[in-house]
Amino acid sequence: MKNIFFLSAITLLLLSCGGPTENTMKVTGNVKGLKKGTLYLQHVPDSVLATIDSLQIDGDGNFSFTTELESPEIFYLYLDKKDANDINDRITFFGEPGTITINTTWNTFDTKAKIEGSETQKKLEEYRQMMSKFNMKTLEIVRLANDPNKVLDSVQLDSMQRLSNRNLQRSYAFSLNYALNNKDSYIAPYIALNEVPDANVKYLDSIYGSLSTEVAESKYGKQLKTYLENLKK
Repeated sequence: MKNIFFLSAITLLLLSCGGPTENTMKVTGNVKGLKKGTLYLQHVPDSVLATIDSLQIDGDGNFSFTTELESPEIFYLYLDKKDANDINDRITFFGEPGTITINTTWNTFDTKAKIEGSETQKKLEEYRQMMSKFNMKTLEIVRLANDPNKVLDSVQLDSMQRLSNRNLQRSYAFSLNYALNNKDSYIAPYIALNEVPDANVKYLDSIYGSLSTEVAESKYGKQLKTYLENLKK
């Protein structure tokens, strides 16, 4: 009996030490040129942005955070440079178990960040790269329609509107197909929830129905299921 009690005590002690598990995520890297500031590791557990951990930077831009995950999800690395300017101060990345490395510079913090170690992040970057082309097309149409040096008649404006609508439809089709084609990735329910939540419910249903069991049981998989259930009420 004493031996059983002793072994149980040792087990509890080991668990309380908080060593790495299969769900541990370590975020490490360097902010080149950063001398002073505070880095925050953040996420949205429900609907409100929450800080998981923070680190004061004083003369060395190296950083490291460790946290436990329930499942892969979007995280944020926020830099408070104490400059009263929140522009370009937050890096968005898809966190998952393992080591994720983020290297960037203090003055191009979010725009030049290089993120490695997350397969879902690669999918997110691939998706964003394609979506940026649709966004650029939309901006080009708006620019042409509002060019002060070229007044368009009603026929031309209608044509511009059709081009804009077609581009929007293509971007929606791409998002839906990207999710369907990546049913084994956590990116699929994330796109459905955050990029095309107002798409026809039958398409969202198709995405959810195609998800692997592991992805369906993840944070975003469960949120997509709840969202669909509410839509159908």
